[in-house]
Amino acid sequence: MRKLALSEELLLQVEKPARYIGNEVNSVMKRKEDVAVRFVMCFPDVYEIGMSHLGIQILYDMFNRWDDIWCERVYSPWPDLDAQMRREHIPLFALESQDPVKAFDFLGITLQYEMCYTNVLQILDLSQIALRAKDRTWDDPIVIGGGPCTYNPEPIAEFFDIFYIGEGETVYRELMDVYIRAKEEGVSREEFLFRASHIPGLYVPSLYEASYDEYGRLTAFTPVREDVPKTVARQVVEDLSAACYPKAPVVPFIKATQDRVVLEILRGCIRGCRFCQAGMVYRPLRERNVEVLKKLAVDMLKNTGHEEISLSSLSSSDYRELSELITFLIENIGSTAVNISLPSLRIDTFSLDVMSKIQDVRKSSLTFAPEAGSQRMRNVINKGLTEEMILEGAGQAFEGGWNKVKLYFMLGLPGETTADLLEIAHLSEKVARRYYEIPKENRNGKCQITASSSFFVPKPFTPFQWAPMNTKKEFLDKAKIVNDEMKRQHNRKSLKYNWHEADLSVLEGVLARGDRKVSSVILRAYEKGCMFDSWSDFFDNQKWMSAFEECGLDPAFYANRERDTGELLPWDFIDIGVSKRFLLNEYERAKQADVTRNCRQGCSGCGAARYKSGVCYENQN
Repeated sequence: MRKLALSEELLLQVEKPARYIGNEVNSVMKRKEDVAVRFVMCFPDVYEIGMSHLGIQILYDMFNRWDDIWCERVYSPWPDLDAQMRREHIPLFALESQDPVKAFDFLGITLQYEMCYTNVLQILDLSQIALRAKDRTWDDPIVIGGGPCTYNPEPIAEFFDIFYIGEGETVYRELMDVYIRAKEEGVSREEFLFRASHIPGLYVPSLYEASYDEYGRLTAFTPVREDVPKTVARQVVEDLSAACYPKAPVVPFIKATQDRVVLEILRGCIRGCRFCQAGMVYRPLRERNVEVLKKLAVDMLKNTGHEEISLSSLSSSDYRELSELITFLIENIGSTAVNISLPSLRIDTFSLDVMSKIQDVRKSSLTFAPEAGSQRMRNVINKGLTEEMILEGAGQAFEGGWNKVKLYFMLGLPGETTADLLEIAHLSEKVARRYYEIPKENRNGKCQITASSSFFVPKPFTPFQWAPMNTKKEFLDKAKIVNDEMKRQHNRKSLKYNWHEADLSVLEGVLARGDRKVSSVILRAYEKGCMFDSWSDFFDNQKWMSAFEECGLDPAFYANRERDTGELLPWDFIDIGVSKRFLLNEYERAKQADVTRNCRQGCSGCGAARYKSGVCYENQN
């Protein structure tokens, strides 16, 4: 019988003790003496958030299919338990075995968003693992980072032994085999990391050094040894249908943020939105076979008892077999009152046919993302939507029985004017007006249009990676312009407007495009008590600004400065498959508000055709 790492007395003193006891349905238990490698997978946020992350579910399932590997899970303790663990000197532990994280061979940390960086340090600190990679020995786990933020790993490079660049289903088995051989041979930790650096997609920061000019700009980024690769290539799953996928994901004891079965129907995107990092780094688009998805849906619902299934992708309505899949789900599970969720919909391709098939199933609000209010700005960002398409799509949704629609926009986009901002309110009003064009007897109650604005953050490997970011004041001034205009609309009672925190967005911009020098700021902010920075209740911008000042770095240098297109960028050593030439060309097209066709309409020469899969490969036949 397992012994819990926390006493019953301590568990009763913290909020939601079920976060820490493990033993959930479908969690995997093995005997540690029967495995060669123990791997603990971490999402550096609270349990409810981490349990909703699909990537960890996939890797957890994949690792545990291997007889010689046992993969467990760990999440960030909430501040109440964090304080207790520090006071009682209790080391952070994995959920399955309740063993200390420090006792594992690998600690794999998913880096989903930049604002989790101080929580990475919390995980290392509570695990009693040296914060800086250079201070670790074989007594510490190999700390490896994966996920979207690894496309610029430099701001946190000091804290990681390895970064995994690309999709996790590809080279982990090779890494495990190299590790097992290294331990058998008794080689040094440094020698193992050197060997790991030769596995495609693995970046070992300690084997590279950066140089800067008098202005703080990067001038060189080079390996410290001649036999270390100069570039690191993103790894891609070419056959998504054959890739590992969990048929029995772990079911949390308490309600998670996404308390449902998640079915990834495709990976990648054909659209080429110029602000979207995911749309670039997950190219090319690859679809899962619809028969594979049907079987997975039935198995996952049976094995979890969930009452909702979500079809996950960057653009669900671009899945060519969506209608067939929806029909199958309705006919086979709809009668059991299982809700079907369709996130990430393209408002221009969302068909009335699909909506009519799920109108008898429980509905939540629909979310569409025009991203910009004016046609000019939608062309600048290459959204490929006209106002006619948006209103037609909204009309189809309303006629299908929906009365609540969320519209997502961005403020601070390159080249934005006041006229563009006002169009956000005008477009929201037109969507509401479209609802009231439906005969009253056919409406489904009152209409609610919620428009939300995030603030534009330039991300690596997008055409806007060179663009300047707005200041906090500029962001808030723009939000006020939109909010005031919303209040002047005819259907204002049906409209609601909210916006993101501006100082949080600016900090995200610094961390997204930072270099290795930013590591010192992250460490100093953590020492000042910063954690759970993505939670408004805990985010303390003043502590962060003090950390920048104490480290002698200016946030504006990273966030608000436009990069010269010839400048060496901290992430230029990574090859994501999409060429820099293509990104530069798209940046210039954005300045002219020129639209680039999507991948199904024709190839734009981004470079992703090198991968023998997905849309690119189909277009070559």
